[in-house]
Amino acid sequence: MSLINRLLYQRFPFHLVEQSFWPILVSFSLLNLTIGAVAYMHGYPNGGLIFTLGLALTIGGMILWFRDIIIEGTFLGCHTIEVQKGLILGFILFIISEVFAFLSVFWAFFHSSLSPAVEIGGIWPPQGITALDPFAIPLLNTFLLLSSGAFITYGHHALIQGDRKGAIFGTLLTIVLAVIFTALQYIEYSEAAFSISDSIYGTVFYASTGLHGIHVIIGTIFIAVGFFRILNYHLSTNHHVGFESGILYWHFVDVVWLFLFISVYYWGGN
Repeated sequence: MSLINRLLYQRFPFHLVEQSFWPILVSFSLLNLTIGAVAYMHGYPNGGLIFTLGLALTIGGMILWFRDIIIEGTFLGCHTIEVQKGLILGFILFIISEVFAFLSVFWAFFHSSLSPAVEIGGIWPPQGITALDPFAIPLLNTFLLLSSGAFITYGHHALIQGDRKGAIFGTLLTIVLAVIFTALQYIEYSEAAFSISDSIYGTVFYASTGLHGIHVIIGTIFIAVGFFRILNYHLSTNHHVGFESGILYWHFVDVVWLFLFISVYYWGGN
């Protein structure tokens, strides 16, 4: 029985997901992307080519996967109230898992900074490390990220109230601020006087801020997909669970950055 026929005759509100090729494709694409990135960083031949291929396959797989989910939720009516409840619960559990991922990084930071080992001079930052000025790019990025959180909230409320222009404006401005944030963090990395291999300070600094930077990029993709769907009239005032999930993810990224700025940049750099 085809998906459309099954939806017409099923007597329950849940969505039985069809078999899809995209999860396995994205999984192997990410593996290829990781291998290529490591090979490129260590100077192996064709590392950049493998990385580029993995990136292209990952982006392509994500686009096709997103397309199928949009079709299911927008045009086939698969995302009923019960399905939306399950999606929201699943996303909340995903956010909780992300909290523990960052918790492990903060644990490593405070374990090393609160009681510096003699091997690094017994001080924090370690001897020979010139920490970044927290009131330069980090402070500007804090302003940008918090502002983006306010604008995406404005866009969300505008969508709920049926204000299409407000929803488009708030979401678009959030994307612009997110891109600027990422560009400034790249500049910050380029101008830093230490690398990830410079003692435990460099390791925990780049592990924490880099992990957050990856989450900013992923969150930007989530918000961009929501922006695309708003432009194409996919979202209604009471049916936009994917957009709400992206907003929840973005607020999580905001909160994590506040902890990073206060602990890693301000307290840990002085």
